[in-house]
Amino acid sequence: MRHIIAVLLENEPGALSRVVGLFSARGYNIESLSVAPTEDPSLSRMTIQTTGSEDVIEQITKHLNRLIEVVKVVDLSEGAYTERELMLVKVRAVGKEREEIKRTADIFRGRIIDVTERSYTVEVTGDEAKNDAFLEALDRSAILETVRTGACGIGRGERILRA
Repeated sequence: MRHIIAVLLENEPGALSRVVGLFSARGYNIESLSVAPTEDPSLSRMTIQTTGSEDVIEQITKHLNRLIEVVKVVDLSEGAYTERELMLVKVRAVGKEREEIKRTADIFRGRIIDVTERSYTVEVTGDEAKNDAFLEALDRSAILETVRTGACGIGRGERILRA
């Protein structure tokens, strides 16, 4: 099962390395990883997307909590949460393709953020399924390059991750 794990940790050199090392040492896979400072510059928030049974996720959570730099760990998948991923797609856009790509971007609420004579770069923000659907809607041969941030998630309502 797919899980989104939010980790609040001290913003110091080596903290990210220790978290990633924990995963690799135990044979767990990180499907996506996003990390940045929070409103408190001494803390960073890390969002990890991984898969595993409830037992595996429980083990991951326990191991993360043992790391000195880790302040708090929450499996967002245990409750209601909102998730987004940023994707940039550079597509070949010449002749009649230009209008079709613009229409497709509009349908998916994407934005064309760079235009050249031969290409568009489209920004699409949404959950993984929406971004995958956007790629499926494009002609595969038109896709020149794709960059994705991976999932970022936050609990809904009163659910917060704070020190």
